[in-house]
Amino acid sequence: MLNQKLIALLPDLASFILVVNEGSFTGAARKLGVTPSALSKTITRLESALNVKLFERTTRKLIITQAGLKVFDQSVLMVNAAQQAVDLSLSDHSEPSGTLTVAAPEAFLNSVLQPFVLPFLKQYPEIQLKLRAADGNIDLLKMGIDIAFKLTDKPDELLVLKKVGETNLVLCASPAYISEHGTPLTPQDLEHHDCLYLAETETDNIWDFFKGDEFYTIPVHGRYAVNHSQMRLQGVKEGLGIGIFHDFVIGEALEKGEVIQVLTDWTLKSNYHGDIALQYPQSKYIPARLRVFIDYVMATLPSKLARASS
Repeated sequence: MLNQKLIALLPDLASFILVVNEGSFTGAARKLGVTPSALSKTITRLESALNVKLFERTTRKLIITQAGLKVFDQSVLMVNAAQQAVDLSLSDHSEPSGTLTVAAPEAFLNSVLQPFVLPFLKQYPEIQLKLRAADGNIDLLKMGIDIAFKLTDKPDELLVLKKVGETNLVLCASPAYISEHGTPLTPQDLEHHDCLYLAETETDNIWDFFKGDEFYTIPVHGRYAVNHSQMRLQGVKEGLGIGIFHDFVIGEALEKGEVIQVLTDWTLKSNYHGDIALQYPQSKYIPARLRVFIDYVMATLPSKLARASS
């Protein structure tokens, strides 16, 4: 049974989650329609009720404490359960509705999802869709994400997995660059070329190549590195060097002859190589808006991706 103290804390816990997600009292207060000082008093009241310090407050930063992290994790589970109860009460509606938050890597979001989701929104006018660019490992619950696309050969085992397709990495250069600098015939040849890479981590300029039993790890260099696929593609088109791309990003430019693929007989691997996975938290109840989105993706996207990579 819920006691009165817990019932009184529920709104404050929800406000606490919003402060953590926004990273500031100002941002959270704006969304709640209250003043930052009023929200600060709410968190102080919550700290007093729980007898823990949730934040370290400075003039520049708001840092969640270790105790605050534990409270946050449990609060998220509680709010998600409350949301499921609300969704269940609305499930008899004929039209799926509500907000659906979808995360995907930047390159996939721009090249695949942006045009893909527009027909979905027209088909389901009562659904509000939020798309977030999110590369690398993400915590769906903490970030308030309903479902995520991941490019990986190591999906999260704690989440439900639906394989949408596969993605390969492609090396390309402009015809002008190849004409001036020549075509690399082996991975080792890249050490004598300008290369465009992601520049997200310290190892993004280390490329692994496979062909049968052969394996090479090649450190590449270049004057231009950027973790935005379209900016990197533009750099390659302008002749700045040899760039690395997902097949769904580079397919159109290859068809138009704007770029030329190199080292076609080698397989290139990175952190974003392998399956295109659709993942979401396990639950006995799936909201209608999430269910229709999954069905839409699985019915439409695999064939589109297969055409893009062929």
